[in-house]
This record gives sequence, structure tokens and C-alpha cells, in this order.
Amino acid sequence: MKNKEEKTNAIRSLEQKKLQFQVHDYSQSDALSGLEVADYLGENPGRVFKTLVTVGKSAGHYVFLVPVNRELDLKKAAKTVNEKSIEMIKAKELLPLTGYIHGGCSPVGMKKFFPTVIDASAETFGEIFFSGGKIGLQIEMSLSELQKVITFRLADISSEGSAAL
Repeated sequence: MKNKEEKTNAIRSLEQKKLQFQVHDYSQSDALSGLEVADYLGENPGRVFKTLVTVGKSAGHYVFLVPVNRELDLKKAAKTVNEKSIEMIKAKELLPLTGYIHGGCSPVGMKKFFPTVIDASAETFGEIFFSGGKIGLQIEMSLSELQKVITFRLADISSEGSAAL
């Protein structure tokens, strides 16, 4: 990226570690939903992931990445992180907790690291897309490169359904 002002915490973190990634800017489009973003980028929606932040019954926070054409299965997700139950955090809590706004939340470069789980379907792709840290920006990178900047595990955490989340 040429413009310094465009760099988000996510991009700075990746550059600092000298990782291989590509930035896709769709800020000129009016794509709002994850499915619209995938369509705009001409990508399989199964390769484009949304970042969801949750809170467990224990008050612990967790980050989940699921394809934009699927939903986070709260029961599967809770079991994966050994919680009785989890729920999405309120939108107003996202910025103070992560440093990111709703629609621009990246798993990379959050204020604090939270246990992170990526839907196992990500393994079927050489590279996946996820938010670059602001609305209108996607990062494309391999899981092996992503693992050099954040710790995560893969699990079956999604289900079919409307991609409203």
C-alpha cells in the first residue's frame, strides 16, 4: 500500500512481521454485506471470512472467523472454547474492546489478543480473505502466514443459514 494513512493496525502488524499478503480495496464499491464483498471481489464466498467477536458465560472474549455465506453456530463455537454458552458482543462494545468498528474488524492487530478459532473450511483454500481493519479493505493470505502473526485453531464452527451476521 502506498498511502501511509490507509494503513490499519492489521496491515502494520503484517508488514512488521514481513508476511506475504495482498490487500484488496473495495472502498469505491457500495458492498456492505460479506456476500456483496465476495461478489465485488469476484471470489467464492466460502473463501471470504467475517470476524465475529463473542463473549462467553465466563465473561471471556473469543474471536471466530466464518465464511460470509455461513453463520457462526453458537453451540459448536461454545464447545470449541470450553464455554457453556457464548453470545455476540454488542456492536458498541466492539471498538473499545478490539480497536475496530463493526464491518471492519480484523483478527489481526486487535488491542488485545483473544482466543481465535477459524472455521475448518478455510483449510480447503490456499488463501482466505478477511477484514483489513476497516470497511472497504480485505486482506488475502494463507493460513500458514496468518499463523505467524496470530495464534488460532481450526474447528467446525459454522452452519448453513442466512449470512445475516
